Amino acid sequence: MSYNKTKTDPVLGQQVHEHLVKVGVETPIHDLGLSRTDKIDSIQKNFTEIMTTLGLDLSDDSLTDTPLRVAKMYVNEIFWGLDYEAFPKCTTVNNKMHYDEMVVERNINVQSNCEHHFVVIDGLATVAYIPNTKVLGLSKINRIVEYFAKRPQIQERLTEQVFHALQFILETDDVAVLIDAQHYCVKSRGVEDAGSSTITSKLGGGFREDPMLRAEFMRMVSLDDLR
Repeated sequence: MSYNKTKTDPVLGQQVHEHLVKVGVETPIHDLGLSRTDKIDSIQKNFTEIMTTLGLDLSDDSLTDTPLRVAKMYVNEIFWGLDYEAFPKCTTVNNKMHYDEMVVERNINVQSNCEHHFVVIDGLATVAYIPNTKVLGLSKINRIVEYFAKRPQIQERLTEQVFHALQFILETDDVAVLIDAQHYCVKSRGVEDAGSSTITSKLGGGFREDPMLRAEFMRMVSLDDLR
């Protein structure tokens, strides 16, 4: 999904950013004060130089617009999660029904890019929480996963960021996140292992402390279900 400024909450985004900095899991980023247009112009210029250095003829009609296409893709599609102005709206409601069991969202698409080689990370996430005073709209869980995936990532940090953001928004320790993904820096280069995947998890509150609750969560996210 591309950046959609009509479904954002920059104030919440800044609060989440400050929380991630506090707990030490924020992406290494700094604000250059560039607009989206500025970023696209700069990336287009620099990608033109890369292609020229590779010996590609940008006068060819198939290649002429590639630097601009790549620049727009970086800013508006695959790396828009670097911008906290684009943080998704996260509608919560009071837990008037006093629901105190797991809420589980399974098989959430994860499409990200490895920060070491800028190639694809492709997988699935399962997220669970036990409501305290707030219940989160289900699609908002997907949007939070998507937001943090849309930046150069390592899977361990992505898992931590989704986990801590949800704890902060929901005001509960009882959050669990599991991601199972293939990394194209392993699959398409280097060792070229097309069959392996990487699994990361982060458990908090009862999911970490209660063996029965942990086991129940793991049963719900069995690897057969994830793949």
